[in-house]
Amino acid sequence: MLLASFAAVAALLIYLPSFWVRRVMQLYGGDNVDIPGTGAELARHLIDRFQLDGVAVEECAPFKDHFDPRGPVVRLSPQNYQGRSLTAVAVAAHEVGHAIQFSRHEQIFRLRSKYLPVASALNRCGILIMWLIPFAGIFLRAPGAMAIMVGLSLCMQLGGAMAYLIILPEEWDASFNKALPILIEGAYIEPTDIPVVRQILKAAALTYFSAALANILNISRWLLLFRR
Repeated sequence: MLLASFAAVAALLIYLPSFWVRRVMQLYGGDNVDIPGTGAELARHLIDRFQLDGVAVEECAPFKDHFDPRGPVVRLSPQNYQGRSLTAVAVAAHEVGHAIQFSRHEQIFRLRSKYLPVASALNRCGILIMWLIPFAGIFLRAPGAMAIMVGLSLCMQLGGAMAYLIILPEEWDASFNKALPILIEGAYIEPTDIPVVRQILKAAALTYFSAALANILNISRWLLLFRR
């Protein structure tokens, strides 16, 4: 009973950051008539203002806002691309902050280029191996081999989660050394909105961190299933 309670509390603590990030983004995601333009329009304006030549702005899937240096392109989810909300403004500025890091060849941006592909690859491989385990059990009928596959999968997913954490300083820089000063000094937001925008930018910076915690929770679930 004590172990189950501890596991429930641990799962809740792991889930809370992800829930908080989604909650903040949705809470301030409603259109505001006082905001003159959409997230996409602000992103394009900032790209022109900072002369980020060659950086495009595109719409992407929901909750998949990111900057892709291969484009290079700032990608915003539909609610932020088309929306006139504080969330749209803050997220657009955050992603342009990454574009500024990239264009200026800042050292901190190398965290993303070095570790993000590693994190994504480890997670994909780990999940793929985990899904193959039932089929391996049918054909191999070898508990030892299945245990090795589970261990390999869990190590890959855990490694991916840790790689996401390494990127956190870069995310913080994009939010609070780039986006927030730009929004305040350029008067893109009202002074009364600054506390809210700080929250949104914090949520944007913690997106990868919350994803890393969610991965750890998924690993725990797989371990419980394997023990059964």
